[in-house]
Amino acid sequence: MDFESLIELDRQLLLQFNGSPSLFLDGLVRTLTSALTWIPLYISLFYLVLKNKDTASQIVLIVAAVGVCLLLTGTVDDLIVKPLVGRWRPTHDPVIGSVVDIVNDYRGGRFGFFSAHACNTFGIAVFFCWLVRSRLLSLSLVLWSLVNCWTRLYLGVHFPGDILCGLLWGAVIASVVYFFYYRFNRKLFGQNRFISSQYTSTGFLYADADIVVSVLVLTLIYALLRACLFLYV
Repeated sequence: MDFESLIELDRQLLLQFNGSPSLFLDGLVRTLTSALTWIPLYISLFYLVLKNKDTASQIVLIVAAVGVCLLLTGTVDDLIVKPLVGRWRPTHDPVIGSVVDIVNDYRGGRFGFFSAHACNTFGIAVFFCWLVRSRLLSLSLVLWSLVNCWTRLYLGVHFPGDILCGLLWGAVIASVVYFFYYRFNRKLFGQNRFISSQYTSTGFLYADADIVVSVLVLTLIYALLRACLFLYV
C-alpha cells in the first residue's frame, strides 16, 4: 500500500467516526472535548501527589516533570509540528471537507497533524501510570485519553492517523520524562519500594488513587447530564 492509499484510507476511516444524527451525542462530545471539563481531574491528580509526597521538593519535581511532558507534547506539536507538516484538518481538507459533519460550527485550526488532545492526554495518562502503579487508575486514565481522542474524530477535526501519531508521541515523551524523573528522584530522595495492600509499589495510597477515579466517573456523569440539557436548548 503506497502513501496516497494510506491517506485515502485515513479519510475513509475518519468518515466512519465523524458525527451522527444524535443531538445528545453532539452535546456530549462538546462537553467531553473541552479542557475546562477536566479541571477537576487535574486538581485530583495534584491532590494525589500532594497527599502522598512528604516534601515540597518531591512535589515540585513531579509537577515539573508533568510540565515538561506537556511542553514536549502539545506545545511542540502546536508550535512546530503542525505548521511544519501542514496537513489539513478534515474540516479544512479540500477532498472531504465538504462532507465532514460539522458540530456547532466548530472546525478547529487549519492544520491537524498530529493531535494535541491525543498526545497531551495520553502523555499525562502514561506518566501517572508509571508514577502511581495503580491498575485501576492506569486503566481509567488510558480510557479517559481514548475518550478524548474519540471526540476529536467525532468532531471531524482530526484524522485517525493524527490520533495514532499523537498517542505514540505522548507515550514516548511521558516514558522518557518518567525515566529521567525516576533517576533524579532516586538520586535526591533514595528509593523505597512499598509492599502493602494499602500502598502501590511506588508509595501511593490506593484509596487516594481511587479518589481520582471517582472524580473521573463524576465528570462523565456531569457530561451526560449536560448533554441531556442540550436537547432542550
